[in-house]
Amino acid sequence: MGFCLFGSVAVAVRFAQRELGVGRVAVLDWDVHHGNGTEEIFRDDDSVLFASLHQWPFYPGSGGPGEGDATTVNVPLPAGTTDDHFLTAFEMKVEPALRAFEPELVVVSAGYDGAATDPIGGMDLTPKCFAELGRRVPSLAPRSALVLEGGYDVEALPGLVEATLDGLATG
Repeated sequence: MGFCLFGSVAVAVRFAQRELGVGRVAVLDWDVHHGNGTEEIFRDDDSVLFASLHQWPFYPGSGGPGEGDATTVNVPLPAGTTDDHFLTAFEMKVEPALRAFEPELVVVSAGYDGAATDPIGGMDLTPKCFAELGRRVPSLAPRSALVLEGGYDVEALPGLVEATLDGLATG
């Protein structure tokens, strides 16, 4: 339904499980759009936790309030969400779920269309937010991987990715 031709994160998760012997994997999706395809792929798989922070209501219209289960954590956020609100939601809802799940690997759908300058998304996130998210990722599992997802301000995108990598380096 969306912008992805292939479910790159799902492919990475299955590769890690089948070829690298990883058991429990958490998918952390911070793209502005709900990761409905990734959620659907892993809906009945207790070895994968899917957690998505996304703008809602917004395309594709899924991941709304109350949608989720034991291995699906949807955190719908309003347009205009700022760094503080986003990071508070991450701290209060996503981090506890991931810690309780105890993944061996976290795979991040690292979308940057939630940035304030993005022409598609409606959130108000800054490079500081992405740096902080990057800083927190290593504490969520012994291993982590990030997959570049959305981000349509091509001038700002390199700086947003760099901020995340800087955060990872200090985490």
